[in-house]
Amino acid sequence: MTRSRAITYLAGAGALLLTSLALAGCGGGGGASAQAAAPKTANGQPATVGVADSGLGMILVDSQGRTLYLFQKDSGTTSACTGACASAWPPLRASGQPTVGSGANASLVGTTTRSDGNPQVTYNGHPLYLYVGDKNPGDTNGQGLTAFGGGWFALSATGNQVSRLPANSGGGGGGGY
Repeated sequence: MTRSRAITYLAGAGALLLTSLALAGCGGGGGASAQAAAPKTANGQPATVGVADSGLGMILVDSQGRTLYLFQKDSGTTSACTGACASAWPPLRASGQPTVGSGANASLVGTTTRSDGNPQVTYNGHPLYLYVGDKNPGDTNGQGLTAFGGGWFALSATGNQVSRLPANSGGGGGGGY
């Protein structure tokens, strides 16, 4: 009888463990860094600029699903972000004509020539940037930061600044930029 109770106990504990593991596998990671799908062109190729759902709503992303930002200090299509700024906020580059993925408007995509003579992708007249603090597709850690003399904001599919902050900003901060 003791052996039977031990087997029943072990079977119950095993079932409880498996149920816990199954429940832990369900559900998302939460927060603002929901995995954004990389945008594709109509023929299935990676797009330079696309739109993905995020904690900020539908925003512009690059070919790897990373959030794209505008810099409020820029003047028209002229970038004000060079040197250390461009190291923290790398400009979105494209070799040749930028490609457009689902949700993005091809008529809003263009390029501008940076002070180094290389092209930078623009959307609705805004030079586009990535943020080194965004480690994964869907991260929006640069949203609302003030660094290098101006504010940094994601862009909507219409090419306008997204002003809201992510539901879970995950801490972080300007970090002395």
